[in-house]
Amino acid sequence: MDKLIETIVSAIEDKKGKNIVSLDLSGFDGAICSAFVVCNADSTTQVAAIADGIEEKVQQTLGEKVWRVEGQQSALWIAMDYVDVVVHIFQSELREFYRLEELWADAPMTRYEYEE
Repeated sequence: MDKLIETIVSAIEDKKGKNIVSLDLSGFDGAICSAFVVCNADSTTQVAAIADGIEEKVQQTLGEKVWRVEGQQSALWIAMDYVDVVVHIFQSELREFYRLEELWADAPMTRYEYEE
């Protein structure tokens, strides 16, 4: 799972995604997956590009296909399900509105900072 998260984060960084965090949900009974990776972008075009970049890089690097993708039509919030890891790519205002990380405030969080 760590390799998958690293690959996803790298793909997000490649497309200049912002505020990248991962949440470890493995200690929660009833959590739908082991980890969330969350990021945001300022435009729907960039949200879609990040999703495409993740799908491509994970396929090339690990040979894993995304199980399910939701939200590609509007590209305001795209969720990508890799079974153990679910990726949430938000358009910036929506991330502030939904505050997904606050729902899982007890989960161990890792922040990723990239160099410009």
